Amino acid sequence: MQNVKLIGPFTQLLPLDNLPTKGAISDHELEIISDAGILVEAGKIKKVDSFHTLRKENPDCKIEYITTTTVCLPGFIDAHTHICFAGTRAQDYALRNSGKTYLEIAKAGGGIWDTVTQTRKADSATLVNGILERTTTLLENGVTTIEVKSGYGLSVPQELKMLRAIKEANEKTAATLISTCLAAHMLPKDYPGTKAAYLHEIANSLFPMLQQENLTHRIDAFIETSAFSKEDIIPYFKHAKKLGFDITVHADQFSTSGSEIAVKFGALSADHLEASTTTEIQLLAQSKVIATALPGASIGLGCNFTPARQLLDAGVSLAIASDWNPGSAPMGDLLTQAAILGTFEKLTAAEIFAGITSRAANALNLDDRGILKPEYTADFVVFPTADYKEILYRQGRLKPSQVWKNGKTTFNNSMK
Repeated sequence: MQNVKLIGPFTQLLPLDNLPTKGAISDHELEIISDAGILVEAGKIKKVDSFHTLRKENPDCKIEYITTTTVCLPGFIDAHTHICFAGTRAQDYALRNSGKTYLEIAKAGGGIWDTVTQTRKADSATLVNGILERTTTLLENGVTTIEVKSGYGLSVPQELKMLRAIKEANEKTAATLISTCLAAHMLPKDYPGTKAAYLHEIANSLFPMLQQENLTHRIDAFIETSAFSKEDIIPYFKHAKKLGFDITVHADQFSTSGSEIAVKFGALSADHLEASTTTEIQLLAQSKVIATALPGASIGLGCNFTPARQLLDAGVSLAIASDWNPGSAPMGDLLTQAAILGTFEKLTAAEIFAGITSRAANALNLDDRGILKPEYTADFVVFPTADYKEILYRQGRLKPSQVWKNGKTTFNNSMK
């Protein structure tokens, strides 16, 4: 029993198991285990039960005592971020608050291209350090798995630089980083050809290198008037699917059509959806595509939230992610954003917690996390409270006291 460890007791533990994978979820469906423990071996969960029962069944195991009042949840999963970047876009934020629109700022030289310029100038070490700093912040806030996109390189060598930096950072952090290629973020302003020519170059020159170096198995594209149309992206995604890549889509942020392409190509997720109408919602409901709400972008841009309530009531699976990026979503606080989205869209605690755990795991095609159950990764987070409802009630002000990744403590604020 030397390699088996019992952690607890937790005042409340919410496994988030046996919840529906699609549609609305009532808080009555939440299982709550009181005075709970988690039995861990080799980074995996062996069993979740009452602490007393687990201790009786495993008298010789090591025990990691929790001596304070706590609520335990699965480690959070942020399924959409852009935390590989250099520079700042504080000027963009000021301009937006003075009345300029996102598209007006982009046309004037700000927006994504501003970050592309700064990221291209940065060396790999700078990018890696930036990822690690942001990852540490996310870990301390309970996020144990983080999707990270490229998309600020916008050329074969620069995209490779970003994705190699993400891979290197993944080797240096306790968190799990899931990389995504977003070379189809916008047409680079310095590219001499057409959108079709650019996408063809990326698909034929970059995609094979991604596979050779095992840099990512995920391809994303921004389908929007300021980026690429659905007609532009169809051949690009066809090539990606032919090579075996998973697809995800920046969809329906300012105009619709992205969700249509997500459904057409069987994407894992369609992210944003602030502009989605009943037509797009019904289309998503008839598919397996997960709708990922990005409330950080709505807060950063001052625009409508993703119609999360309508999506859930239509039977869609809803994930919630931070969209942490230097431009439209600089906050990077997943729990705060999820709590705010819940207030405006009238989401239950069960829907919010599932959106940042089990359903977020599905958006990344991960079947070993997001739930506290045997054989799942021992990623979990505890909050210093006796009632899980306090976590969302405090709207991000209540921070984790401890975070475990693969059964090991990666953050401990309980002694301070």
